[in-house]
Amino acid sequence: MKAIELYKEKHGFKDFAPKAVLFDMDGVIYDSMSNHSVSWHESMKDFGLDMPYEGAYVYEGMRGVETIKTLARAQWNRELTDDEAQEMYAHKAKLFAEQCLLTPAQIMPGIKSLMEQIKADGLKICVVTGSAQHALLDKLLIDFKGLLQEELIVTAFDVKHGKPNPEPYLMGMKKCSIEPWETFVVENAPLGVEAAVAARCMTIAVNTGPLPDKQLADKGANLIFPTMTALSTAWGTLYKACSQTPSSSAPF
Repeated sequence: MKAIELYKEKHGFKDFAPKAVLFDMDGVIYDSMSNHSVSWHESMKDFGLDMPYEGAYVYEGMRGVETIKTLARAQWNRELTDDEAQEMYAHKAKLFAEQCLLTPAQIMPGIKSLMEQIKADGLKICVVTGSAQHALLDKLLIDFKGLLQEELIVTAFDVKHGKPNPEPYLMGMKKCSIEPWETFVVENAPLGVEAAVAARCMTIAVNTGPLPDKQLADKGANLIFPTMTALSTAWGTLYKACSQTPSSSAPF
């Protein structure tokens, strides 16, 4: 497959032999971005900051306190303290939980069938999210019982730097005991794609939001699918196209 060959050529990898798939959560596992959009807009308005509804998609993947500090820096021209940003994020989290009660986030169509195929192929499944919102984090192990393990979940609590910094995906690989040339990442947001590419992972973007494909391609996505169902349908072909020869310790 051309995308895999281009990925290996870009990073100088001899092989691409996947051992795990690292999934973002919001907009990938759960159809939750509309709730984030509303809660971000309403909560920031309460503090006098403007967060457009589409902004939730633009900043998706960044740790919440970092998003708030970025907004304040641009609109108030000052740096928020950690305590200030955390207070504001707690308000956002409260509104998000309320929004989830009004409109519960549904499991993204296609994601369970995809995970079942991945598990059947013997690959590990890891969740890497910038979220610290218990409204969804607490549901993961219930909704995906038998597919997800608690020790293979990376959240905002596990890292100092959120996406687009590569730290979340580096942490995910560490938890899975794998290297970049053994890793698929599935993302839906530009900042998430940027983080995965910076971690040198084979990055699949699934455009489940309103942003144009170009924003995902410009951040370096190796493949772009329109839906999780489309990726699930294509998984068998995609996985067969990968090198089945175990990567050496020196892949360059």
